[in-house]
Amino acid sequence: MCLFLGMIVMLDLRLLSLTMRSVPVSQVAGRLLPWARAGFVVMVITGALLFYAIPVRAFHNIFFRIKVVMLILAGVNVWVFHSTVFRSVAEWDLDPVLPKRARMAGAVSLVLWASIVVAGRMIAYNWFDCDIQPQPSIVNVLAGCGAVTPE
Repeated sequence: MCLFLGMIVMLDLRLLSLTMRSVPVSQVAGRLLPWARAGFVVMVITGALLFYAIPVRAFHNIFFRIKVVMLILAGVNVWVFHSTVFRSVAEWDLDPVLPKRARMAGAVSLVLWASIVVAGRMIAYNWFDCDIQPQPSIVNVLAGCGAVTPE
C-alpha cells in the first residue's frame, strides 16, 4: 500500500504544483507510474485474498461498500485524466502552475485515496454488521442486510 500510495501522492502533489515544480510532469509520471502500477498489483492481490477470507461479512460491511465505490471513482478519475488532460502534457509540462483540470484530477485523487484508506481500515470494525440488530433501517439497506425481522 505504501509503495502505491507514496507514488500516487507524489504525482498528485506535482499536479497540484506543491512539489517538484522544476521537474516536468511527464518525467515525474514516467518515473513514478511503473512503481505505482506494481504496488497496485500487489494491493489487488492482497485485497482479493482478504476478501476471500470473509466474503459475506465483507460484502455486508458498509465500509467495504464505501471503499468499493471510492475505488471505482478513483479508477474513473485516472481514466478521465489519462484520456483527456494528460494527452496534452507537452503543452503544459513545464508550467509552474498546471491547468485547472490537471490540478483538479490531483486533488480528487488525493481525497479519494485518503477516503479509500480510511474506509479500508474501518472494515475491521463491526459497528453495522447485519447480525447486530436492531439498527436503523438505512443501515440495514446500505449494508445489504435484506429483510430484517424483529426478534
